[in-house]
Amino acid sequence: MTQHWTHRLERMSERLAPSMAKDHPNLPVIKEEGCYYYGVDGKKYLDFTSGIATTNVGHRHPKVVKAIKEGADSLAHGPSGVIIYESILKLADRLAEIMPGILDCFFFGNSGTEAVEGAIKLAKHVTKRPYIVSFIGGFHGRSMGALSVTSSKSKYRQFMQPQGSYHIPFARMEDSPKGDDPEVYVVHQLEKDFQRLFDHQVTPDEVAAVIVEPVLGEGGYVVPPKAWLKKLRELCDGYGVLLIFDEVQTGFGRTGEWFAADTFEVVPDIMAIAKGIANGMPLSATVASKELMHQWPLGSHATTFGGNPIACSAANAVLDVMEEEQLLENAKEQGAYAAGKLKELQEKHPVIGNVRSIGLMIGIEIVDPVTKEPNSEGLFKILDQALENGVLFYFGGNKTEIIRMIPPLTITKDQISEGLKMFEEALVSYEMEIGMSPVS
Repeated sequence: MTQHWTHRLERMSERLAPSMAKDHPNLPVIKEEGCYYYGVDGKKYLDFTSGIATTNVGHRHPKVVKAIKEGADSLAHGPSGVIIYESILKLADRLAEIMPGILDCFFFGNSGTEAVEGAIKLAKHVTKRPYIVSFIGGFHGRSMGALSVTSSKSKYRQFMQPQGSYHIPFARMEDSPKGDDPEVYVVHQLEKDFQRLFDHQVTPDEVAAVIVEPVLGEGGYVVPPKAWLKKLRELCDGYGVLLIFDEVQTGFGRTGEWFAADTFEVVPDIMAIAKGIANGMPLSATVASKELMHQWPLGSHATTFGGNPIACSAANAVLDVMEEEQLLENAKEQGAYAAGKLKELQEKHPVIGNVRSIGLMIGIEIVDPVTKEPNSEGLFKILDQALENGVLFYFGGNKTEIIRMIPPLTITKDQISEGLKMFEEALVSYEMEIGMSPVS
C-alpha cells in the first residue's frame, strides 16, 4: 500500500463518522469492474457483495456507464415536478410493466430508507391510522420512521425511542416442535401472533399497515415458506390492513424473479424498492396503485433530489441489461449451483451451521463446531482470511453469525467455483487455528 493511502486511512477516523466508516473490512480500492474490485495493493478481489446487493448487473457495466455519461450531457439535476424529463417518465412506464399486480404509480427517492419512509407515510395518510406492524429481525432503514419498524439489531434503536410500531415474530421454522410440519407450524403461529397482538396491544382499526421483508436481509437471510406470506396477505385483507413489501434488497432479480413478490406469488399494496434499481446510483421508489398514490395531495410528500435524471438513465440501462443478458435466469441457475456447492461444504465443515438461499441471496451460518451456537468471532476470522485469499463477502444476522453471499447477477459458474474454493481455504485455515482435524 502506498504511503499516500496509509496516511489517508490513518486520518479516516478524524474525517469520517465511525458509525459507517468503521464497517468491515475497509478494503482500499482504486477500481471496480464486473464481479471484481481492484485494490491499492495491486490485487484483484472477487466480489460476492455487489455493494450490498446493489450492483446487480455488475460493477460499471458498460451500458450503464454509457447511460450515465449520456445523461450527464443533457441533465444533471431535476428537481422532479419543477421540471419533468424523459428518463423519469420512461423509467416509470417500464417499471409499471414489471411490477407485480396493479402497482403502477411511483414516488422516486434516493435510498431504500426513503422508499420505506414513503411507504409508511402513504399507508398512514390513506388509512388515517397511526400504527405500523413489523416483524422481529426486519431491517428497513435507520431514519426515524424506518427505524421504528427495524428490529434486526437492538443497537440501531439504542437511545432513539422510535414510536408508532408493534413487532411480531418472523417465520421461525426451527421453533417447530419435533414431528410437526414446520410450514404448517409457522402459518399457525402467524395467526396466533396477530390474534394476540390485536387482543392485547392494539386494535386492527388503529393499524395502517404491516411491513415485511419477504426474505429477511440484514436479519440473517431467513427465507419463509410461500404459505406464510400468503397467509400474511390473507390476514391483512381480513383485518382491513395494508400490506407493504420492503423489496429494497430482494428486488431486481436477486431472488431469481424481478421481485420476491413474484417468487412467492403474493402481491402487496405498497412496495419499497431501491438498491439494484440503478446499479449504484442513488435511486429508490415507493410504489403503489394509482388508486392509493393519488390520495396523496400535492406537497404532502416531496423531494429535492429523488428521481435524479442521471440515476433514472442508469436505471433504464439496468432494465435493458437484465433483459438482454437474461439475468433472472442466471440468478436462478447460479444461485442453485452456489447453494449446492455450499451444502457440500456444510457436510465437510462443522463450522457451517446452516445454508439459506433463494436465487443469488445466500446466507451461510457460522457456528461453534461443538456447541452450534452463533460464532461471530470465527465469522470475522473466516471473512478476513477469505479476503486475503482474494474473495470479498459481507456479514449479517442478529448475532453477526451469517456470511452473506450476494454476488452480481452476472456471476458465472467458474467465478462461483473460484470464490468458493478460496472460501473453503479460509474455513480450513480457521479450523486448523482452533485445533480441528480436517474432514476428508
